[in-house]
Amino acid sequence: MLTDTVIEDPRWQAFNLEPLADQAATVTLRHLDLDPEAHEIVLMGCDDARITTLNGDFRDKPRATNVLSWPFEDLSAETPGGKPLEPEAEELGDIAIAYETCQREAAEQGKPMADHVIHLIVHGVLHLLGYDHIRDEDATLMEQLEVEILGKLGLPDPYKEDTGPNGL
Repeated sequence: MLTDTVIEDPRWQAFNLEPLADQAATVTLRHLDLDPEAHEIVLMGCDDARITTLNGDFRDKPRATNVLSWPFEDLSAETPGGKPLEPEAEELGDIAIAYETCQREAAEQGKPMADHVIHLIVHGVLHLLGYDHIRDEDATLMEQLEVEILGKLGLPDPYKEDTGPNGL
């Protein structure tokens, strides 16, 4: 399995996080022409209290967030909007995802929590692979990839504004 899922909050077990994580990570790597069997990702399903501590310790932002990632190696593109480097290591890195924040955001956005979690895992995997959204050019590339990958998973564009009952 591509993902090694660590469940710290039992609500993730009931949510069935493991297969969702593996599916999202596998489709993401395949979309980027990477072999899922050649890599490993550790995903931790935690709660807001744990992710608040992690966000404070690693980003100096002691507040809850939806997802955090720690790449094993820096694969960042040298130029804005450029393609990141190919991973050399088997280990891609670690991702943490917070239950309460994911649940709240999904409700606020009027979407199933599973869809939101899949999007956040795709987002986290892209971060492990050197994609980012700090610079505008990088954000455009990352969002485009997210939309393409989510489309392969049968999910709608999370960045498209819904202006009516049929998205019109």
